[in-house]
Amino acid sequence: MEALVSANDVLFVLLGAIMVLAMHAGFAFLEVGTVRQKNQVNALVKIMVDFCVSTIAYFFIGYSIAYGINFFSGADVLAAKSGYDLVKFFFLLTFAAAIPAIVSGGIAERAKFNPQMAATFLIVGFVYPFFEGIAWNGHFGFQEWLKNSFGANFHDFAGSIVVHAMGGWIALAAVILLGARNGRYKEGKLHAYPPSNIPFLALGAWILTVGWFGFNVMSAQSIQNISGLVAVNSLMALVGGTLAALVLGKNDPGFVHNGPLAGLVAVCAGSDIMHPLGALATGAVAGALFVWAFTMTQNRLKIDDVLGVWPLHGLCGAWGGIAAGIFGSASLGGMGGVSVMSQLLGTFAGVMIALVGGAIVYGMLKKLVGIRLDKEAEFDGADLSIHKIPSVSAD
Repeated sequence: MEALVSANDVLFVLLGAIMVLAMHAGFAFLEVGTVRQKNQVNALVKIMVDFCVSTIAYFFIGYSIAYGINFFSGADVLAAKSGYDLVKFFFLLTFAAAIPAIVSGGIAERAKFNPQMAATFLIVGFVYPFFEGIAWNGHFGFQEWLKNSFGANFHDFAGSIVVHAMGGWIALAAVILLGARNGRYKEGKLHAYPPSNIPFLALGAWILTVGWFGFNVMSAQSIQNISGLVAVNSLMALVGGTLAALVLGKNDPGFVHNGPLAGLVAVCAGSDIMHPLGALATGAVAGALFVWAFTMTQNRLKIDDVLGVWPLHGLCGAWGGIAAGIFGSASLGGMGGVSVMSQLLGTFAGVMIALVGGAIVYGMLKKLVGIRLDKEAEFDGADLSIHKIPSVSAD
């Protein structure tokens, strides 16, 4: 019986890992559809290679930092419990690899390739697992202190802060250090670079949206803990995010297709404890927040975040961490067991570690080897400058 339970858990977590792995195709096509055509090949190559570099960094360094586990045992030991520990690593790796995939969209069109791979290794090997261990494995007594002080741990069921806010705030540091794309701001005014391919952008959003149900539901990490509440809350959040972005974005397809992603980013943290109406509200606020923050970032702050990954993942992720404390409370129909103050402090800790870690990694690389393409290479596009081939043949 125990062997059957282990086998079922392995299959459950493996399916989740595969669904989140498929989300990386979503990251790729979301970026391909948003950037100019001369940078599409680069987007596809970056996401694929980022995932592979992330695997090496997380396997040899990051997973051990976060959980104190390594894989330097014989295969017979690793295969215990039907190999559950291995598929759990695979599942959590797909989360870790989402960090550079998020960053990729912010730094698109002007970042050097090799320094970005180095940044991926450092972020997934050291920065991300440092906070992952604090939030999900009780490192440094932070969770214990929150529970003793405010009655509850910091709750982040599926990574609104641990994954998305971390990725978004690391990206903000990278984008600021890179600077805006050439020609983006002329005489202080925004020069529009419209998406190159709306169908690809929409395809990327759809792949991410579908894969997200693996991201959230399979975060239970065992079939006994699966909850339909997580699935329906994810559904309601994506609906709220989409409709809010539709209205406030005035039918703009870019906002419409990022709306469900904003809602899903925000609901990750509390998807296991909110009432579906709370999830709907969380998603709606996130959709509205994304439209407002993306517009402000591009127009007023003049931060050239190409895909809006700081508004989408950084701000909506932070909102999700706080929303778990609000809508997860029993007084608003949630399961309870959360504290708004613990959520605020946990969210703040994640944001600060991400921002400081991103600034150190990208600041160091900028000083040592440079992180930006030269003007000519940027003008020609990353496809020809780095990969020596355009995305579409001239014939």
